[in-house]
Amino acid sequence: MRILFSGRPAYGHLYPLLPLARAARDAGHRVTIATGPTFVPQLAEFGFDTREAGTSIGVAEAEAVQRHPDGPVVAVMATMFADILARRTLADLEPMLKVDRPDLVIYEMSDVGAAGAARRAGIPAVSVTIGRSMPTEARGFAAPSFEWIWDGDVPADPMLGDACLDLWPAGLADPVAAAVPARFPLRPVPWSAPAPPWSPPGRPLVYLTLGTVSFHVIEVFRAALDGLARLPVRVVVATGPGDPAALGPVASNVQVARFVPQARVLAEADLVVHHGGSGTTLGAAAHGLPQLVLPQGADQFVNADALAAQGSGLGLTGDDVTPDVIAECARTLLGEPVHRATAQALAAQIAAMPSPAQVLPELEAFAAR
Repeated sequence: MRILFSGRPAYGHLYPLLPLARAARDAGHRVTIATGPTFVPQLAEFGFDTREAGTSIGVAEAEAVQRHPDGPVVAVMATMFADILARRTLADLEPMLKVDRPDLVIYEMSDVGAAGAARRAGIPAVSVTIGRSMPTEARGFAAPSFEWIWDGDVPADPMLGDACLDLWPAGLADPVAAAVPARFPLRPVPWSAPAPPWSPPGRPLVYLTLGTVSFHVIEVFRAALDGLARLPVRVVVATGPGDPAALGPVASNVQVARFVPQARVLAEADLVVHHGGSGTTLGAAAHGLPQLVLPQGADQFVNADALAAQGSGLGLTGDDVTPDVIAECARTLLGEPVHRATAQALAAQIAAMPSPAQVLPELEAFAAR
C-alpha cells in the first residue's frame, strides 16, 4: 500500500505521525511524508521519503492577524486553518497525488487541506487527533469556512473529517473524536531521535516545558523554576525556540536547553510540569507520570481539566501560577500516591490501545473499501 502522511512543520503536529509512518514502512508499505521545508531534512535523517508541501503556522498566523486585526480569535483561527494553511497544502498536494496516486492519505487534524486534496483525487483520508476537537460554539462558527474543503458536506468536526485515528485513551476521551463514523483507536507513542540516558540517577527528575511552537511566557517559566527550586529535585527545562538565556539565572540542579529528546526524558522523569499541549500530555500519560499543567492557550485548558478529572494531574491558571503554589502542587504530585496510581492506570489504558503496527490492517481494509 502507498501511504502519504501530511502534517504541519512543527514538532507537536508532525511527530505524532511518525511512529505509524515508521510501522507502515517497516511493514513494507511505501511511505511518503509531506510537510513544510523546515522539517524535510530532519525527516530525511530519520530515513523517510519526504516532499515539501504547505507552510508554517507562524506564517499563516501573521497573515490571518493582518486580515482580522481586531479579532475575534475564532475568526483568526478559522482563517488560518480553513483558508491560508488549507489552501496552501491543497495546492501543493494536488499535483503530487495525481503523480503518486497513494492508496491512503493520513493527515494530522490541523492539516485539513490534505483531506481536501484527497477528496478531489478520490483517495480515502484519515485524520490523526493530535489535539482536542474544537468547542461546540467554535465549530459552529468555523463550519462555513470549511465548506469548500468538504464540498459543502462539513463533518461534525471539520478537521477530524469522517475517519480518524484517535490517540486519546478512555480516561481522557474527546467525545467528538469518539463519535467520528470511522474511528481507529491508536496508541500514542512518544517519538524523538535516539538519545542516551539524560542524567545519572539521584533525586526525583522534573521535566519542565511550555512547548515548541508558541506560548513561551517567561514569567510562567520563572515562576515554575523558582517554585521547583524549593524542592529536592533535578529539573530538565526545554524552552523551545526561545533563548534559554532569557530565563535568567537558574539553580545548579537545573539543566536548560532549547530542545530535548522528550521521549528519553519522559522515560526517566518523576513529574512533568508543562503547558498542556496534547503531545506532552499524552507522552507523560503513556509513561504513567503525574502532571502539573500551566495552560497558556489552544486546547491546553481542556487537557488540564481532563487530567484533573481523571486524577493524575493538577492545573494552575491566572493568579495561582506563583512559585509558592507551584511548589506545593509539585510536592503533592510527587509525594501523594493517589496521583501516581491514577497516572499509572491511565498508562495501562494507553498500553492496551492498538499499537501502530496493529492498526495497519484496519487502515488497509479502510483504504480498500
